Amino acid sequence: MSGEIEVFLDEAPGETRGAVLRDGRYTHLLIHRDSDLPQHRLGARSVGRVTEINPGLRGAFVDLGAGAPAFLPFHRNERLTQGERLEATVVAEPRAGKGAVLRRLGPGEGAPRLLEAAPSIAAQLRDLAGGGGLTTGLAAIDAVTEAEEEALASRHVFSSHGVDLAIERTRALIAVDIDHTAGTGRDPKQARAAANRLGLNQAARLISLRNWGGLIVVDLVGDAEDAAAGDKAARAAFSHEPQAVFGPISRFGLLQMSLPWRRTPIEEILFEAGRRPSVQTEVLALARALRRRLLSDTRSARVVARCAPDEAALLGPLAARMGPRASVRADADVRRGCGRIEGPDR
Repeated sequence: MSGEIEVFLDEAPGETRGAVLRDGRYTHLLIHRDSDLPQHRLGARSVGRVTEINPGLRGAFVDLGAGAPAFLPFHRNERLTQGERLEATVVAEPRAGKGAVLRRLGPGEGAPRLLEAAPSIAAQLRDLAGGGGLTTGLAAIDAVTEAEEEALASRHVFSSHGVDLAIERTRALIAVDIDHTAGTGRDPKQARAAANRLGLNQAARLISLRNWGGLIVVDLVGDAEDAAAGDKAARAAFSHEPQAVFGPISRFGLLQMSLPWRRTPIEEILFEAGRRPSVQTEVLALARALRRRLLSDTRSARVVARCAPDEAALLGPLAARMGPRASVRADADVRRGCGRIEGPDR
């Protein structure tokens, strides 16, 4: 990926969020919450203890000293014993009920514990963008909110190119459907190729934005006659991912490929069962709205967040870290998720 890059960092009580904007479109959205287990973040290095050897899964479960055990896949003729201490780093964060995945670095000593924290959001953003400055404040709050909204959308229409792109994640795979409204005055084959290039480029960007991986099936525009062009376009679109694996395009115009899992998917961070925002997500969103008002309205002596009592109990400590102008008011008449920010507290 190349082009003009803007990087946004929103550090706030309770969570840190970051986004990368490349050529006017978001490519990455990163979220760290204070409630996250530091041992399970991507890149964290720990001493672990092998608690179970599972030959069927060709790996071992490892206690890192916090939360559920992580999984260490065996490589080649690697052998481990139950109770063995080792040093390992996280190569994939927890997702879909599965624990973190580790890579063994060498022998370890002592009790399971964190040795080195994962890179911060700021460090990851600089690495993704190749260095440079970070935009903070109001602009960062708004940018990260926009990135989140785009990451959660399932359909994306590019009217100027006649492309309608739908992306959905299921238990088994990620399904991508590229639909094209044929125009007039252009060679049909060239039009299909252009639609596939755009659709694949945007699919690659959105999959990255959502922190997805695994098996991907893409329904391309056209059929087997367009396979060579589709394969070339797919490899170009995902060229930023060196571990991408591509399969042949079927006679039905279906492309199969796979990407490695690395970060927890955005929707799993934000939602609970039923794709409903978790209480934590709602409280942090209200905290973000409160902080945004504090930054935009510097003249009011106090800004109040009014919300349900259970949310107020969680929001209060976060607001206290924002300074004396921030205030939280519990209101039994306010439903969960319906909190609001009010002006000066008279």
